[in-house]
Amino acid sequence: MKAYVAGVGMTRFEKPETRDWQYWDMVREAGSAALADAGITYAEVEQVPVGYCFQPSTAGQRAAYELGLTGIPVYNVNNNCATGSTALMLARQLVEGGSADCVLALGFEKMKKGALGGGADGGDFSTSPVARHYGIMAARHGFEMTPPTAQIFGDAAREHMERYGTTEAQLAAVAAKNHRHSAHNPNAQFRDVYEVDDILAARTVHRPLTKLQCSPTSDGAAAAVVVSERFAERRELTGLVEIVAQAMTTDTEESFASGSCIDVVGQPMSREAARQVYERSGLGIDDVDVVELHDCFSINELLTYEALGMCAAGESGKLVESGATTYGGRWVVNPSGGLISKGHPLGATGLAQVAELAWQLRGAAGERQVPGARVGLAHNIGLGGAAVVTLLRAGDQVLS
Repeated sequence: MKAYVAGVGMTRFEKPETRDWQYWDMVREAGSAALADAGITYAEVEQVPVGYCFQPSTAGQRAAYELGLTGIPVYNVNNNCATGSTALMLARQLVEGGSADCVLALGFEKMKKGALGGGADGGDFSTSPVARHYGIMAARHGFEMTPPTAQIFGDAAREHMERYGTTEAQLAAVAAKNHRHSAHNPNAQFRDVYEVDDILAARTVHRPLTKLQCSPTSDGAAAAVVVSERFAERRELTGLVEIVAQAMTTDTEESFASGSCIDVVGQPMSREAARQVYERSGLGIDDVDVVELHDCFSINELLTYEALGMCAAGESGKLVESGATTYGGRWVVNPSGGLISKGHPLGATGLAQVAELAWQLRGAAGERQVPGARVGLAHNIGLGGAAVVTLLRAGDQVLS
């Protein structure tokens, strides 16, 4: 049974402590918007997977209660930075498997100011779920007094530069592109435009990454209504976006065997998830018009170009420099501004990507609309690890 995204919604992503709200306020705003966008009520929803990382157990229920008290199942989902796309994947599986005809996927996060840690309480990486990942980083690069997540991705950038000749200017070009895109996104945390020189001149977080190449901590929520074909036909829903294929992968031996931070931060996972999606859908990257990918740091956008098959290994720096991944190029990557500029509330990110793609595939993205967009790809990863790739296609206005 096919699954369709029938409605999407999100809050503006905000710097923590900027707005006086709680996580349930965020979910009420995003969830209500998604239901209204689909043209349905919460009473029609049968199940609700809810993604978040930093709130307490059963926070999903507390959040969903803002939309209605109907007694339906609510699932709490945590998969690090891939949490939002994991909630979407559960919604799709429930619909495609015939367990439900209408599922609401929610994702939210209320974060603290400051850099994201490495997943260990009190700095004890020996008990962290990502201890193996950071152990490989430390063995190859040592451990510096910089934010751990920026450090492991920064070290991946150093390896890419050493191996392929990638330049700091090419890394900065990723951030400049995404900041430029976010200028037209009213939901983005940042809307300032920066040139490559501005990016390079910003404060260094972990060489070669500067502050403007790193995704910020953010508050916010996003939501998607996923429905079956029969539900859509019965309700004569419009603006449908088909979930053509989706895959989730986790770390394999390849992630650790090389001792490379490029592999440890998820490139092999992303490559395999993309392969599965292309195989299942019969489509390839050449069929894709618009991409929302996980640019938690500028280097990860370059690594993901290679994983998705947009270019050969080592050619990603030249790809972004050529203009192939912005308006007027072969693809438009992160028209929303991506994580770097739109923001990155962990539990909401994957669903916010799908919201942006839904608007793009409907032709409803305003000033940031990608002309003629018909196929979109979302890529969301979580260190330690999960990678989710979702292929979406514009659906018929009314199913018959």
